[in-house]
Amino acid sequence: MPTISEKGQLMPQSPIRKLVPYAEQAVKNGKSIYYLNIGQPDIKTPKVALQAIKNSNIDVLAYSRSEGSEVYRQKISAYYKKHDINVNHDDIIVTTGGSEALLFAFGSIMDVDDEIIIPEPFYANYNGFSTASGVKVVPVISKIEDNFALPPIEAFEKLITSKTKAILICNPGNPTGYLYSKEEIQKLAAIVKKHDLFLIADEVYREFAYDGNTHYSIMQEAGLDDNAIMIDSVSKRYSMCGARIGCLVSKNKSLIQTALKFAQARLSPPTLAQIASEAALDTPQSYFDDVIEEYVDRRNILINELQKIEGVKVAKPKGAFYCIVELPVKNSDDFAQWLLEHFDVDGETVMVAPAGGFYSTPGVGLNQIRIAYVLKKESLVKAVNIIKEALKVYTD
Repeated sequence: MPTISEKGQLMPQSPIRKLVPYAEQAVKNGKSIYYLNIGQPDIKTPKVALQAIKNSNIDVLAYSRSEGSEVYRQKISAYYKKHDINVNHDDIIVTTGGSEALLFAFGSIMDVDDEIIIPEPFYANYNGFSTASGVKVVPVISKIEDNFALPPIEAFEKLITSKTKAILICNPGNPTGYLYSKEEIQKLAAIVKKHDLFLIADEVYREFAYDGNTHYSIMQEAGLDDNAIMIDSVSKRYSMCGARIGCLVSKNKSLIQTALKFAQARLSPPTLAQIASEAALDTPQSYFDDVIEEYVDRRNILINELQKIEGVKVAKPKGAFYCIVELPVKNSDDFAQWLLEHFDVDGETVMVAPAGGFYSTPGVGLNQIRIAYVLKKESLVKAVNIIKEALKVYTD
């Protein structure tokens, strides 16, 4: 029998999606599920984006340019300028989601066995992208007791070797909701300049900053043009996860020229989705004001309800729409599966994402889950109550 590649065998399962078969069986068994496992917002996509597709009079659905439509990239550039990010359209490559932008970045700056430093817990697919690229993740652990704040800069410097090519952050963070301060970004900028590294920032949740805090982009930091690579996406900003449109942004011309070769190899990003994404840039600020207000309310209710459960720890997010919750269990994978297979309250149960998959350090995060608060407030209260009742009877 032909053999599967070692790389394929090492590819990690998604902690967000691996329990789907158990959820599907639970539904077949008559249960209703509150899906807290995946960052799929229930917020409506802006009408202007959907109308752009409906009103399209395209006769031939043709390829776009490999780097994306020039008109769309010009509009993205104008959007960034409103956020004090001064980049031109030729600093931007449109990608099939932020995921492809990360893969292009990895492929452009790292070779097999090179290293990338990432504060953990981190977006689970960073593990997958690294494995697919033959790159080693070197983690810097942040702790729930510190609300997942950036570890001391000294912790980063101790990990830098001749193989280190980049530091990667998610800001605001998935899965923690942590928002990096301007001072923290400046410290990271100083490190990458000192050691001649890239600083990659996944900024897909830029708009989602709470409690009067503001997002500070690595692209706003002076003197970082050669080092900074920004990853972005329309998925969460406009509740357009299915569009699969993102972008890679950098003022480093060599990086952009290299990433373009990867873009050419996959031909082009989807044309219709670019039309919708271009139109979404005309979404009024009032849309975001309402969305942020809703997420702040959801966060506050979720955190308040979780803090009522004995033995539970939770970090308070400053942005995005996720939080890490530490449970009084030994293995959250087993607990999450048990919730779907064997537990319900009045026919309802909960699907969560075990947090071990958001770490690369073995054995860390096994008693944690990630919750995406993308459901209505009433549903969040019911979901937390199900977790509370489940913990009363669950045994490891």
